Amino acid sequence: MLDMLKFLFCLVLKSNTMKLETEELNFIKESTAKLNNAKSILGELEIKKYEILSQIDSLKKEYQTREKQLIDNYGLDSVINMETGEVTKKE
Repeated sequence: MLDMLKFLFCLVLKSNTMKLETEELNFIKESTAKLNNAKSILGELEIKKYEILSQIDSLKKEYQTREKQLIDNYGLDSVINMETGEVTKKE
């Protein structure tokens, strides 16, 4: 596709009398617009990815802080039932 575009542009540049067919010009315009749109979406996704990774990092830090508090309160050998909140000692 890129080679075809280069060829068509070269033809236009070499002679003032040559002109792209309407279909060819439309193809170039549409392809360029689609490519630019895809790049824009990809950029937005990268920004969103960075935001999510940042949120994950914050959540990990908060979890570690809370985990340390729980260990201080209930001991390292405690087991927490995630459904009931009941804390027991490891046996």
